[in-house]
Amino acid sequence: MARVKDNIIVKGLSGRIDNLVIKTYSYGTVVSKMPDRSKVKLSQKQKKANKRFQEAVFFAKSVLADPSKQKPYKKLVKKGKSLYHAALSDFLRRPA
Repeated sequence: MARVKDNIIVKGLSGRIDNLVIKTYSYGTVVSKMPDRSKVKLSQKQKKANKRFQEAVFFAKSVLADPSKQKPYKKLVKKGKSLYHAALSDFLRRPA
């Protein structure tokens, strides 16, 4: 893992480039290799949580696509926040 300090090229950069991952933290930018998760086995509880989050994403996207669904969420959105995240949060707060 490499740490980068005050480099204008990668300052604030984050994401993946080929098999490298670039992360930005408060102390600087970190470059590391892509983690190998091929042998990770998810538990039933983790699979259930992933499925629920996937459903929440589909719901939030449907709210963005339909202006009639947006109305109740526009009241919840605070300055600097997004309608998408308000809908996502609402879905995840509902009982499973």
